[in-house]
Order: sequence, then C-alpha cells, then structure tokens
Amino acid sequence: MQVIDGAKPILVTGAGGYIASWIIEFLLEKGYLVRGTVRSLSVNDRLAHLEAMTKNHDGRLELFEADLLKHGSFSKAMDGCELVFHTASPFKFQGVKDPQKELIDPALEGVRNVLLTAEETPSVRRVVLTSSAAAIYGDAREIEDQPNRMFTEHVWNLSSSIDHQPYSYSKTVAEREAWNMAGQQMRWDLVVMNPAFVLGPSLSRRTDSTSTGFILSLLKGTFKSGAPDLYYGVVDVRDIAQAHILAGFTPAASGRHLLCNQSMSFLEIAQVIRAEYGDRFPLPKRKIPKPLLQLIAPMVGLTRKYVKNNVGYRPVFDNSRSLEKLHVFYRPIRETLLDQTAQLIQDGFLD
Repeated sequence: MQVIDGAKPILVTGAGGYIASWIIEFLLEKGYLVRGTVRSLSVNDRLAHLEAMTKNHDGRLELFEADLLKHGSFSKAMDGCELVFHTASPFKFQGVKDPQKELIDPALEGVRNVLLTAEETPSVRRVVLTSSAAAIYGDAREIEDQPNRMFTEHVWNLSSSIDHQPYSYSKTVAEREAWNMAGQQMRWDLVVMNPAFVLGPSLSRRTDSTSTGFILSLLKGTFKSGAPDLYYGVVDVRDIAQAHILAGFTPAASGRHLLCNQSMSFLEIAQVIRAEYGDRFPLPKRKIPKPLLQLIAPMVGLTRKYVKNNVGYRPVFDNSRSLEKLHVFYRPIRETLLDQTAQLIQDGFLD
C-alpha cells in the first residue's frame, strides 16, 4: 500500500503518446506538477500539443529527453518523483520488418531501463505500467478455452512469439519482466494496466498511431468492399487515462487491471458511425468471407495463421476488477467513436 504525496512531481514516460497525453492533461487539470519524457525535444510537430499544455497550465509540465534503450536517460526526469507512469512502448500491428528491433527490444529494454532507474531513485514509491490486453491473450480463438468464455487478469498470453503476433509477444515479455523486477525489491510497488484496443479523440494531430490509423482507414474507405470479421475489446482513451491516475493514487491498488468497455467488430464500429453520419463516409456494409480472407491474407498484410485463429471469434473481457478496485468509469462507446470521428473531421484529415 502506498500513499503518494501529490505535491511531488509525477513522471509520465512517452509523453507525446496517445494515452500519455491524456494522462498528462488530466493530471495538469487536477493541479499536479508533471514531468514528461520524449525521445527528442527538437521534433516540434510532435510536441506542439504538449507545449500548449505547458502554456495552458502555468508551466506545470516540464519535458525531458529520454531513450528507452539508454540506461540513465530517465534519471534526471525521475529524480524526486514518487509516482511514475511508464507508457512508452511501440504499438504496431502491421508494417513491422524487424520485430526484435522495432517491438521487442524497445518494450523489454524500456521496462528494464525505467524500473532499474526507479530502483536507483530513492523517492519512487509506485510505478504504473501500461501493458495491454495483448499480454493476456494472443489469438481471439483462445476465448474458447477460457472458464465462462471470458478473459480475466489471471490469464497470460502463451501463444504469441516473435514470428506470430510479435506486438502481443513484446507486451507479454515486457510485463513479465516488470513483475520479476518489482518482486526483487520492497520500496516501490507495481500496478499494471491492461487496456484492450484504445479508441477516442487524440490531443495531438499525429495520425501515425494504430488507433487513429484504424478509424481513418474505416472512414476513408479502405474496407468499403468488405471488412474482415474481426472483433476487438474497445475502450476510450480518456477512460484509460483516468484509470491510470486512479491506479496511481489509490493506496491499495495492486496487480493487473483489464480495461475494456465492450467487444466490437469492424462492422459494428462502422454501424455506430453510419448511424450518425449516414453515407458521408465509405464505410463497410458487409463481411469478407473467411475463406476468401484466408486466400488473400498475405496480400493485405495478414498471415493465414492469424486469419484462422482470429476471424469470427469474439473475445469477451471481465472488467469487474477495474470497476470494483479502481472505480473506473466507462463512457458509452458511441461517444468514443463519434468524438474521435468529429476530431478527425475538425483537424482536416477527412477533407
């Protein structure tokens, strides 16, 4: 059990990221002093929204450069902090050429680097780690093997590897390493967030996140001829950010927390948007038959093994621990999707 001193600065790694930016915004709104790490302070287009936060919140946000693969680079930012949110980690499903270099090394070595720095920083009392539901399951087919056909925090992903679902594998090995390191000391404790597929409006104008890219692909007609019958647990980025803060400041918080609102397919997401916008966007209206998708899988960036083990299976997630232990609030998914769509329209990405 840890009681965090709210007068001390709070560190958020990967400050420019989708989830991290909302964590920082909410912390600043609550009056906290926040430190954020970024890979480079010179990439102005990626930092514009953070610089705006600094101005809007009386300079209570301070940015530092840090490299996930460079030991010691987080030391200055972490010094004097009791609470650390470690969100920095690559998030890619497609277009990965070297999984070890692009996914596994940054995730695993980043966790080691940040937690080793926590061990070397006497002020640290709690680390909240952004893991993923991907560390709980690899393929949606695994829902068939679960008690009550539901994924819980007790489950670990045992099916992913560097060759199959490497992103999920990177999140799994990184979280396991975090628990291993936390168990070797007694001063600070570890609380883990395991969000499902995160959607909702972004605070930056970046479109290179998987979440933003997914909604843009739907709205721009990538799947207008048909969508794969794929299902994901969906959760709002703002709810995830608030869940992190609750995990940071709830003294008795511990363990893993599966964060999910509900499971939805590509078509179900498209239907929510179509109900509001009609035929303004070339959204999909039908499923691609699984046999056809298996045939063309390599041409659309998928493996046949992935199609076999994921298409047609709806994963279901037990979010009761997040509700009961952290009192997380989940807003309606309709609000999530429509707010994200409205933001993309406003930012000019759908002209």
